[in-house]
Order: sequence, then structure tokens, then C-alpha cells
Amino acid sequence: MRIALAALSLGLVLACASSSVPAARGADASVFSGLGTWVDIYDRPVYAAPEATAARIAARGVRVVWVETANYGASVDVVDPLRLGRFVEALHARGLRVVGWYLPGHVRPALDVRRALAMLAFRTPKGEALDGIALDIEATTLANVGLRSRRAVALTQRVRRAAGEVPLAIVPLNPRGLERRPTAWPRYPWQALAASSDAIAPMVYTGGALRGFDATYGYVTRSLRLLREYTGDPELPIHVVGGVADRLGPAELAGFVEAVRDDGGIIGVSLYDWQTTPARAWKRLASLRP
Repeated sequence: MRIALAALSLGLVLACASSSVPAARGADASVFSGLGTWVDIYDRPVYAAPEATAARIAARGVRVVWVETANYGASVDVVDPLRLGRFVEALHARGLRVVGWYLPGHVRPALDVRRALAMLAFRTPKGEALDGIALDIEATTLANVGLRSRRAVALTQRVRRAAGEVPLAIVPLNPRGLERRPTAWPRYPWQALAASSDAIAPMVYTGGALRGFDATYGYVTRSLRLLREYTGDPELPIHVVGGVADRLGPAELAGFVEAVRDDGGIIGVSLYDWQTTPARAWKRLASLRP
């Protein structure tokens, strides 16, 4: 199985490397729509009882679950694939969509390509695949910013070509946060990343940094405006992510929800992450469900 997966990954890499033409969008972005939640590889309680967790998630009215398969620092390409498979099957059994996401480091591009392609190759014990995939383009470990940007774009283009009809989303840096601290990633490649993705899921975190309804509302509103301006695509499907969930007070949560509602062009919304989202937050988010 490992040999077959390696051969598949190598073949995809070589095929993608043979063309420098940007990969076009075209997969169905509705996979990323609706109320969502997030699970990362450190959420051990989620995987201790995957079926029970899936039942609780479904009861909250969630339609799409973003599940981390690995990051650049992990020891394997897919972390705990058996329990992940059980979790995916349990979510599918309740009618939920599952999006796998990977955090590349851009330091070892071959590893990033392999682990990104592993999301496409992943299958549960029953043979079920992920409904969509995402690349979390936020790591700034690589000091050379120009090289970091080129590798991020090249990875996105390779994965988009390999994905075919599987939808691909980009999880970028927070636009407003980057505007305030541009040295984190100067000349972030917004347009190039957007051109090769089917949707974008900005993590517009305000919890702990901003206080009150007005400050949160203004921050989220500006982030969404900047996102469309930077990508040059006012029609780009957006799933906006707020958080961190347990650091949002009632006023801040209300500001986030109202900013999303007033924007009017968002296809999906979620808070990071499942384990830190309190009951009061779910009640607020429920008002945004179609």
C-alpha cells in the first residue's frame, strides 16, 4: 500500500511539474458552504470516540467539518489514519461533508507535495474519500519570503491539477492582520493562490485581541473587503473563520456574526475550533444557517 501510494504521489508530482500554466478553478465550491467547525491533529478527545463526536457535531447543525490530516512537522503524511477514517465515515453517515486540510512549511517542498497529495489518496476503511481539501498557507518558517511565496503558489498549482473534480480551498493569512503587520509575509501571493483554488477560508481571528461589538464588527468587515481587493476576485467563494472560539465574549461574538450577515456574500462560516466552541456560540451561529 505504501509503495502504491508513493508511486501515485510521484506520478502526480511529475505530471504537474511538466506544466507551468496556472491551474484553473472549476470544482464545486459548495463543499465549503454552510455552518462549519474545525478539528486539528492535537484534538485527541475527538478521536477517542469518533462516532460520538460526529453525533455531537451533527446535533449542532454543522454541515462541513474541516479536519487536519497532517502538518509539516508531523512524523507521518496522515496522522492516525484509522481513527481519522472512522471519524470521516461517522460524519458521512450523518450527511456531513468533510474537508481535509494540511499546513505546509515551505521548507521541504517535496514533503509538502507528498502530504498534500496524501489527502487526495486517503480512503477510510470503507473506501470513502474526503469531500474537499485545503492548504493552510500561513507558515512563515522559511525566512526567504520570495522563495516562500513561490513555493506556496507552486504547491497550490500542483495540488489543484492533481485534485481534478475535488474542490480545493486556500486558508490564507488574515488580511486585516497582515495589513497591520505586513512584515509577517510581504507581498503575500493573494492573486496567484486565488487563481488556483475553488474557495478561500480566511481565519479572521479577533478573540483576545479586540474588545466589544464595534471593534470586532469593523475588523471582520475590513478583512473581507481586503480579501476581495487583494485577490482581485469579488466573486471568490469565501468561508469565513472566526476565533479563537473560547476567547470571544458575547459582544465580540455578536460583532463577528453581524459582520458576516451584513456582508451578504459569504458561502460558509465557522469558529476555530470544535473543542473550544461554547454552547452560547452555537446559538449565535445558528442564526446564520440557511
